[in-house]
This record gives sequence, C-alpha cells and structure tokens, in this order.
Amino acid sequence: MAHPLFNATGITLMRAELNAKRLDFLHEIMRDLHHVGVIANPLHAVEERERADLAARAEHLGIRLSFFSIANRAELDRALDAIGADPSQALVALSEGFVVANRGSIINFAMSRRIPVVSGWAVMAKSGALLTYGPRLADSYYRIAYFIGRILKGAKPSELPIEQPTRFELVVNANIAKALGITIPPWILARADEVIE
Repeated sequence: MAHPLFNATGITLMRAELNAKRLDFLHEIMRDLHHVGVIANPLHAVEERERADLAARAEHLGIRLSFFSIANRAELDRALDAIGADPSQALVALSEGFVVANRGSIINFAMSRRIPVVSGWAVMAKSGALLTYGPRLADSYYRIAYFIGRILKGAKPSELPIEQPTRFELVVNANIAKALGITIPPWILARADEVIE
C-alpha cells in the first residue's frame, strides 16, 4: 500500500511533461535528427505517460523513436547491445533512479559510439550527458522536507497540495559537445543555467 503522503500530497518532478522539451533541445542541436533511442524503466510509475508524451512530440518532429526497457542490469546490457547493433543518432535517458544509478555504463557506451545522451537531472550532464533539462532537485528535496515537517506537526496529508517545480535548470556539457563534434546553438548556451567546460 502506498504511503498516504504520496497519495495526497508531495512533489511532482514533471518527468513526463519535460521529455518533449528535451527532445526539442536535441532537435535544435542536431537538425538532421531522425532516429532517437529511448532508455526507460517500465517499473517507473509514470513511464507509460512519459513514453506517450515523448512519442507524440517525436511524431510532430518527424523523429523515429526506439524504446528500450531496462528494469535490471541484464536488460540494460541487452538494450545497449541492441543499440550498438542499430545505432541511434542520440539517446534520451528517462529520469529515474535506475538510470541515474547506471549512468556510467549508459554514458560510457554512448560515448564509445559517439552518441549524445540527454536526460532530466543535472547529475547526468555532470557525468557526461550532452545536456539535461529538468527541475532543480535541491529545491524539490527542500519542499519534501517541508511537507514532512508539516505532517509531523499534525497536518493531514489530504489537506496539503501537490506542488510542481517552479525552477528548472538547463545544463549543457560543452566538453562532451566538443568531443562529439557537436555545435551547441548560441541561444541554448545563453539560456543554460550551467555550461560545463
């Protein structure tokens, strides 16, 4: 049974809603983009909605998506083998714990085949993804602590709202772009909250 805090209140990280924006950034950077691999964990609660939102945006942009389910290490290894056999031009790694925990394997594989990776959390860009766009996790953690404090003081979870992030960060890894021979448009660099050089 789910904890009442997660049923009635808390923080949404807007994973599904932001995938289309990440694909837009990738399309702006790679104007000939037509095939993108998507690494996703089917055990993640909103994975189905993330796939649907991403597929709708990809269809609008004329991009073919190949989805790879990775709920465990064996499935990740099989997915990377499949991507190696039919390389995508880029990879979108959906933001969730298993992907972050295995980011080294995913990013090292992609770099060995000169495939840029985009994702949602800054730690991915700092680990070698080309760019990330998503909520500032530190802000979200602060708000989670706030909700827990309210509940410990007697507030009913059902009386507290579900909050959406208000601050998002775009992190661009310029070192990776250079290594891959990719030029980041100036407007994206100007918009970035952090450029890793």
